[in-house]
Amino acid sequence: MRLATLMTAAVLLFAGVAGSAETPAALVAVRNRIETSDYRATGQLVRVDAGGSRTRFAISVEGLWLDGALHTLIEAVPSKGAAAEGKDEPLRLLLEARPDGRDSIRILRPSAASPLVLPPGRWGDRFLGTVFSYEDLLDPQFFWPKQTLLGDVSFDGRRCDLLKSVPGRSDRTSYSEVRTWLDHSIAYPVHAEKTLRHGGAVKEITYYGLRQSNGVWSATQIEAKMRGQAGSAIWIIKRGSAKAHLDANDFQPGVIGRFEDRP
Repeated sequence: MRLATLMTAAVLLFAGVAGSAETPAALVAVRNRIETSDYRATGQLVRVDAGGSRTRFAISVEGLWLDGALHTLIEAVPSKGAAAEGKDEPLRLLLEARPDGRDSIRILRPSAASPLVLPPGRWGDRFLGTVFSYEDLLDPQFFWPKQTLLGDVSFDGRRCDLLKSVPGRSDRTSYSEVRTWLDHSIAYPVHAEKTLRHGGAVKEITYYGLRQSNGVWSATQIEAKMRGQAGSAIWIIKRGSAKAHLDANDFQPGVIGRFEDRP
């Protein structure tokens, strides 16, 4: 399972194309994992404000590598308290991540007549008001043209390959660079630091509880926070399948556009 790409989520789940001889082996492994994505996961996204108050969303994610792109469907349902206050409403995101950067994000809401195409200029916006941005759900940095392996380092007791990713001129991103600590033995991220293009603030994302299912690695929890700022976001994966046997029909507008009432 991937929360990228978020999945991600935790599946932050990556996909891509085979690397050249100059491509670091760790990056090749990450891209190959995305290229075979076929997963389903459910859990919670917890928004923690500066005062420690928490807002919870039920989250479900489906991801499939299809026709040269990673298709990710994310559904978020606010807790009864947040929904009653009118602060949040259910929504679905359909993300398509491609190695050539032709990514797209569409938002579906029960109150809207048609999906909203989110313009790249808003990909840096906060997803559900959390530290995670919409771009974090895509995790496009693994496809950027400038990839440098900075060396063998340690993070939280794990031996890691430190990968530096820098976007090209045509890449649509709110980050100037991303550094990812990839566990040396499994090429799965344990930590990432994303530097914002404007202002230079650093977003820190840490992956906890790495586990393997059907030969696929994923995280059980992902935490995001801005360095030096209070508040955070926690993505918790409770259950899922690394081999979900999804197909193109699972991502058709007629299927993903129907919202059902929930208790």
